[in-house]
Amino acid sequence: MKTGTLETPITVGAGNKVATLVADMTMSLDGFIALPNDDVGRLFDWYRTGPVETPSASEEFTFKTDEKSAAELREAPQTIGALICGRRLFDHTQGWGGHHPVGCPVIVVSHSVPKGWPREGIPFHFVDSVEKAVALATEIAGDRIVAIATPTITQQCINLGVLDVLRVNLAPVLLGSGIPWFANLKDAPILLEDPDVSEGLRVTHLTYRMR
Repeated sequence: MKTGTLETPITVGAGNKVATLVADMTMSLDGFIALPNDDVGRLFDWYRTGPVETPSASEEFTFKTDEKSAAELREAPQTIGALICGRRLFDHTQGWGGHHPVGCPVIVVSHSVPKGWPREGIPFHFVDSVEKAVALATEIAGDRIVAIATPTITQQCINLGVLDVLRVNLAPVLLGSGIPWFANLKDAPILLEDPDVSEGLRVTHLTYRMR
């Protein structure tokens, strides 16, 4: 498969994947992952208010958290084999300068390849549907985790029945309005298992398995 081109069609179903699909985002108490203009406001305070420094795969990002959250952040590069995001997030972050903080291959759902991409030696792939993204990401990740990093793709993976885990980093913030994480769910209500809970500084990590 070619990096940087719109990949050839691939089909995916819940029964033929090995990787675990995990949607992992920081959310306000009222259910938003960003303000209407994509600004995260105070949601990411937990990344920068603690005494423990955790470097990322990108030289531009170093996290400063408490030890509980640092343990979560240290685990991510060891367990995540691929990440799926949308074109909106890719453009907003300017492709993380070519190096996502997790340090894994990134699959971008987009109807076109951005100008200036692909870039040699940088594992970014561009596909034009969530189904193709899931198929390619699970192929790349093998038996590791595929991280889902945007709300609309989370919603579509839930609707497709391929999402395994929801990981909510719950920030003690009320945004009042913004971009909701959970909307347009076709089969709601959707039951989840009881959460695993880890309390950090300025964040509570909640991990729910899909029932």
